[in-house]
Amino acid sequence: MSRKTDNPNRVRKRDKHPAGQPLKRPMRKWSWLFLGPVTAAFIIGFVWPFIQGIYLSMCSFKLIRDAKFIGFGNYLTALKDATFVHAFWYTALFAVVSVILINVLAFAVAYALTQGIRGSNLYRTVFFMPNLIGGIVLGYIWSMIFDGILSRYGTSILMETRFGFWGLIILMCWQQIGYMMIIYIAGLQAVPDDMIEAARIDGATKWQTLWHITIPNVMPSITICTFLSLTNGFKLFDQNLALTGGQPFIIQPDGTNIKTTEMLALNIYNTFYSSNSASKGVAQSKAVIFFILVATLGLIQLAYTRKREVQQ
Repeated sequence: MSRKTDNPNRVRKRDKHPAGQPLKRPMRKWSWLFLGPVTAAFIIGFVWPFIQGIYLSMCSFKLIRDAKFIGFGNYLTALKDATFVHAFWYTALFAVVSVILINVLAFAVAYALTQGIRGSNLYRTVFFMPNLIGGIVLGYIWSMIFDGILSRYGTSILMETRFGFWGLIILMCWQQIGYMMIIYIAGLQAVPDDMIEAARIDGATKWQTLWHITIPNVMPSITICTFLSLTNGFKLFDQNLALTGGQPFIIQPDGTNIKTTEMLALNIYNTFYSSNSASKGVAQSKAVIFFILVATLGLIQLAYTRKREVQQ
């Protein structure tokens, strides 16, 4: 009887200890099998081209195999390029306006659709659908829409800079508000109900609840949406190419043509494929400057907004 009625806790402890160890060792032993292909693809597809791009930005070349190292001359040429400077300030203005409008409108739509209105799921689908359409297609569609309206007033979106600017703003808002709305809805649904209920019991108005309870708790979503809209604003290319192509343009006293609605990505593209034999190295240096700019702004924005996130 003593053998049958042995202490069961001793048996359980013996089973638990050897059961945990052998499972971890095979996973560590074969982890390279899963991480290896991903790491190799990352190095081949990103790290090596990035390093090669930095090297080519300091070379003069038509083909990669003919590259000749010239130092930082391409960077000096890029920074003195009036078209690049204009594209930078134009892109910065566009990014600021688009970030504000996209996030404010997306949050407003998300807040309205989380108030229990009928057909909210249908509205979410409708608002999200423009994000599924490619940028080139959207650019051509909206180009026809704007020209159809502006033709009644004897003008075109390609004839005035302000029309091109606000046309791009409308296009980007129409495309991205639905995507950001989904992220904001997820953040709003994660706000603790007991905090909102406590605010109501204390007599807080809807505006006070929104400003002091809801928005602080939605800061993680605000961080993500601000980062995405900021980087998308600076990296905008296909919509810019299809909608305006950088037009209209003005002629400088030195004969340089500045395309007034040309953004940074399109400026780099046009520089690379220009007829100038030294343009490819200059375009590559512009691309490196562009990467540093977007990465720096993105990291600063992430650091700033993450400090204001509420830990739940």
